[in-house]
Amino acid sequence: MSGKRAIAIAKTVAVANQKGGVGKTTTAINLGAALAVLEHRVLIVDCDPQGNATRGLGLEAGEPDLYAVLLDHAPAPAAVRSSGVDRLEVLPSNRDLVGVEVELVGTEAWERRLKTRVVEALRDRYDVILLDCPPSLGHLTVNALVAADGVLVPLQCEYFALEGISELLHTVRRVQGGLNPRLEITGILLTMYDERTNLSKDVSTEVRQHFPAEVFDTIVPRNVRLAEAPSHGLPVLQYDVRSRGAQAFLALAGEFLRRM
Repeated sequence: MSGKRAIAIAKTVAVANQKGGVGKTTTAINLGAALAVLEHRVLIVDCDPQGNATRGLGLEAGEPDLYAVLLDHAPAPAAVRSSGVDRLEVLPSNRDLVGVEVELVGTEAWERRLKTRVVEALRDRYDVILLDCPPSLGHLTVNALVAADGVLVPLQCEYFALEGISELLHTVRRVQGGLNPRLEITGILLTMYDERTNLSKDVSTEVRQHFPAEVFDTIVPRNVRLAEAPSHGLPVLQYDVRSRGAQAFLALAGEFLRRM
C-alpha cells in the first residue's frame, strides 16, 4: 500500500548515534529504499567520511561529493547520484570529508553549511532527506542536527545501549536551544534484536520504560540477509525482499510515515 500522500512537505531526518556499530547506515539505506518503494522521492546524504552508505548502495567514491559541496567546490545538484533504486538518490562521500572537521574551524556559520549548501538547495526535489551521520558528535553530526527536522536514533539491543544515548540527547537539546529550535526526536529504533536471548528482551523493555513515546514499535532483528546486502551494493529489499530484515524495514517505513 502506498503512503504517497502521508508527507505534506519535505522532511529532513538525521540518523544519528555517536556509538559505532548500532546500525545507522543500515537504517539509512534500508529505510530510504523502503520509502522509495512506497513511492516517495528520497535522498540519502552520506555524512560519514567512511562512506559506508555510498558503498552500501553500490557506488564508488568520486567527485563531486559532499566534501566538495560543503567547501563550495561544487553545487549540491551536481553531486547527487542515482542509487539504482527508483526514486532513491545519494549524495556520496569519501575519506576527504574528514578534512571538514579541520577546514571549517573558525569559519562563520560553520554549523549551517549542510543546511544551506545541501538541504536548502535540494529540498524541493525530495519528500524525505536522510542524513547518515558519523559515529561521533563532531562538526558533521552537529551540521546534520542543525539541518534536520528530526533525529532517528538506532539503538543496538546490547548491554551498554543506554549509556551513550544520554550524551546524544544532551547534544540534541543544546541544538534545540539555539541553533535549531524545530528539531524533534523522530524516534528511537531498536536494532540487532535477537529474540532468542534474554538480553535483547531486557534491553527492549528498559528502553521502552525510559522512552515510552519515542521508541518505534518496529524492531529490526539480527538477520543474515540484512548483513549480507551491503557487500552486494544493494538494500535488503533488492537483495531478499522476503527476508525478516526487509519486512522489518517495510514496516518501519510505514510507521515512519505515520509519525511524519
